[in-house]
Amino acid sequence: MISLRRYHLLFVIAVLTPPVSAWAVDPNELGTRASWKVMDAETTQQMVRQWLSQASLEEATRGELLAMWEDVQDAPPSALLDRLAETLARTSDAGRTLVDVCRSTPAPPLADRSELLNDPQLTPFERHHLRLIYGRWLAQHEYYDEAKGPLDALSPETVIDPASLLFFQAVVQHRLLEKEACLGSLAKLLENEADLPRRYAKVARLMEADLKPLKTDSLNEIARMMEDIERRLRFSRAGTRVRQQEDDVIAKLDKMIEEKEKQQQQQQQSASAGQGGSRSTAPANDSVPLGGRGQGDVDQKKIGTKSGWGNLPPKARQEALQQISKDLPAHFRDVIEEYLERLAQEAGSQTP
Repeated sequence: MISLRRYHLLFVIAVLTPPVSAWAVDPNELGTRASWKVMDAETTQQMVRQWLSQASLEEATRGELLAMWEDVQDAPPSALLDRLAETLARTSDAGRTLVDVCRSTPAPPLADRSELLNDPQLTPFERHHLRLIYGRWLAQHEYYDEAKGPLDALSPETVIDPASLLFFQAVVQHRLLEKEACLGSLAKLLENEADLPRRYAKVARLMEADLKPLKTDSLNEIARMMEDIERRLRFSRAGTRVRQQEDDVIAKLDKMIEEKEKQQQQQQQSASAGQGGSRSTAPANDSVPLGGRGQGDVDQKKIGTKSGWGNLPPKARQEALQQISKDLPAHFRDVIEEYLERLAQEAGSQTP
């Protein structure tokens, strides 16, 4: 699982290096054509100038903004997106407000900005890029649910920095455990791997390797769900969605505990069978009476309550706990242990 701290570390390391260099293989040379392309600085400059020439601005303001786009040679798309944010802050009230928001650090509860993003006075060019700038800011501050709407409303051909769009779409999908959607976004992003910023390419490959082996109802999935619950609670969210996630985690743990208990009981039964009496090395023939004495009666054995956790021997219980929590962080183990202790107490209270 890739934590946000790991993303930040990779960003810091990778930002000091240039884009993936020429030794990377161009997908087009292998006979596959990318569905999108990285926009060069000159094309971006032309698009911005065309938009500014048609915008309802005072001539003095228009001239100042056009001057901001005089020297853009060799500037990467992400830097041009930042420059566009500064431009948008001077062309509309919605742009100024949203860009000011993106210069700050968010604090819960987060205000709803959908009205600004859907302002009918914005041109499509303004609206698309404000959604990208705002969605990127939300994702950078772990507001993945809020970032999903603005980012998902966009496609690579609608913005000057499609790589950032695809990258942050994948980050949001990764953190919300949308496995198939995330793998699709990563595959699309990596179609132009040779032209991506190095940090995007490296983190995209890590996310892809991280998600592909993820299985439903696995310890890996449960750990990620717990981490997402922890994130939401950190933002003072304890609503319906969080409670549903908590119920899902408990249900998955119940299922896993039940499976571990069955394994423990089967092992105990096998061990008991191996200790009693002599065993034949060959199977009995059909319809042949076998030796042995006794009435064939056995003592009835109580198997406990539905969960059965409180009836396991202490050693078996500890082994099951270790199996359940061995791949989880230490603080999640404490949560599971507390949960299992509660099961044991409930089982004891139900015993007649």
